[in-house]
Amino acid sequence: MINRIQNALAESDLDGWLFYSFRGSDPIAANILSTGGEGHIATRRWYYFIPRAGEPTKLVHSIERDTLDHLPGKKLIYLPWQQLHSLLKSTLTEHSPSPRIAMQYSPGAAIPYLSRVDAGTIELIRSFGVEIVSSANLVQQFESAWNDEQLAMHEEAARGLYESVHAAFAEIGRRTKEGIPTTEYDIQQFIMGCFADRGMITRDPPIVAVNANSAMPHYEPTPHRYSPIHEGDFVLIDLWAKLDKPNSVYADITWTSFVGASIPEEVNRVFTVVRDARDAATNFVKENFSAGRTVYGWQVDDVCRAVIVEAGYGDYFIHRTGHNIHTEVHGNGANIDNLETKDERVLIPRTCFSIEPGIYLEGKFGVRSEIDVYVSDREARVTGGDVQREVVAILG
Repeated sequence: MINRIQNALAESDLDGWLFYSFRGSDPIAANILSTGGEGHIATRRWYYFIPRAGEPTKLVHSIERDTLDHLPGKKLIYLPWQQLHSLLKSTLTEHSPSPRIAMQYSPGAAIPYLSRVDAGTIELIRSFGVEIVSSANLVQQFESAWNDEQLAMHEEAARGLYESVHAAFAEIGRRTKEGIPTTEYDIQQFIMGCFADRGMITRDPPIVAVNANSAMPHYEPTPHRYSPIHEGDFVLIDLWAKLDKPNSVYADITWTSFVGASIPEEVNRVFTVVRDARDAATNFVKENFSAGRTVYGWQVDDVCRAVIVEAGYGDYFIHRTGHNIHTEVHGNGANIDNLETKDERVLIPRTCFSIEPGIYLEGKFGVRSEIDVYVSDREARVTGGDVQREVVAILG
């Protein structure tokens, strides 16, 4: 890994990459360096510097000398703060008095996922004459890109999600026809059972939202807050999970339905706009990847959002178009966003992201259609199964 990082540093004209963590403050560093909890006890600051060429340096506290022993490089041990500052400065400026060094930093906090280093530490490093640049694109290469095993696990999880959401719609239909009282929470727990049957796990349970609840993008039923599901209700289900295996990555989809035999005209109209926006964004990525052109996260958001704006629903699309997917459902790679942030990161091969436009009509209903898109060197494709083309008529 060190050789790969050093090659990437040379390609980016950077003098090094400085990793820093205090009490697990940087999960990106933990993932890339495989610190796995940073040793038995890690209550003091540690630094790991990978230069463009030569041996890495580990800087650890005297009482936690073994924190980074699994990593290659020379070890420097500090005790008083003055010694920490001196060792840091000499390490970073060994080959240049004004080096350009990457850190988990985002100018203006434009990308919160990358803003892991506190302002005081940034000030300290800059006081040594160091120019700090964002590690955003390096993180994509070494933390967000999937290996073949992760892709296979994602594909299996994605198929499991498609099976689970269709099973949930069937269960709503069965309970409705048999007159069994049913709530959002009941169906959420039914889906959790589907996950367990397929060897899948999730940090947070799925969203099952009826009618006006579906107009709140992050609504979630709980044992104490839920609505009943009746015939004539609109139902949105957003579900995400991964295999219960080491290094597995998530899949994440959203489908919509109506508990009836036919779909109301307004629901159909809104769904059609959302579907067309989703497809426009997906086709934009596919066409540009197949042509070998560079694609940025913000560009895809613009393409998707334009369809909804043109249809007159721009004010009701209140979140970004999509997010990176990794070992957490919201990963640290490029997002599909020119609303909440302008994500100027490149969509790189071997990464995956959601495309999930939505229109939310407060007090009525909200439609979101979410798919996962995986990109390789010259291809982009939707994973898991056939995308939703029309609102599911549960009693149809």
